[in-house]
Amino acid sequence: MAPPAVKICGLTTPDTLTAAINAGARFIGFVFYEPSPRNIALDTAKELALQIPTGVRSVGLFVNPTDEQLGETLGKVQIDMIQLHGDESPERVAEIKARYNLEVMKAINVREESDLEAIPSYEAVVDWLLFDSKPEQATLPGGTGQNFDWSLLKGKSFSKPWMLSGGLTAKNVGEALAQLSPDAVDVSSGVESAPGAKDAEKIKAFIAAVKTAI
Repeated sequence: MAPPAVKICGLTTPDTLTAAINAGARFIGFVFYEPSPRNIALDTAKELALQIPTGVRSVGLFVNPTDEQLGETLGKVQIDMIQLHGDESPERVAEIKARYNLEVMKAINVREESDLEAIPSYEAVVDWLLFDSKPEQATLPGGTGQNFDWSLLKGKSFSKPWMLSGGLTAKNVGEALAQLSPDAVDVSSGVESAPGAKDAEKIKAFIAAVKTAI
């Protein structure tokens, strides 16, 4: 079985973008959420997106975005997929997908079994699902560096492709993939030397760990 694809999220510099692409990342995430230490300026994102080769997809992460924010961002930056990481309802997700004619991925934050109840309503309107952790004291919707109980997803199947996220690192991604078979894994803080500062060597190590986990 082929290993899952890798998404490196929160890239902000040319050197780490190059490291991710050369190591084999298939998705590159740009964070358009000002409170995040990984927030990227539109001009910077525009330049980086132009360096992404065919076969690698650019993903724009938004948290409860307005139409104005989406329009401004998508009008300037070449984005292949919209990632919604806030409290967007299934109706809002469907509206965004229809308005911008792009694939949409919805993040579902997981801490306990009841958090999975929302899956079917989103599954009907998204192109991808992403499962992230839901820490008790989180101040940001993602990039917390904490994982969740992967066994909550064990044995479950979905009609749409899905990504596993939340506290993944080169050291624990093999354990996660021993339990689950996601279509892709998503990492942000797990390949950083400090909040928002991606580390090229950690990116390479993470992708290598994914490739050898199966």
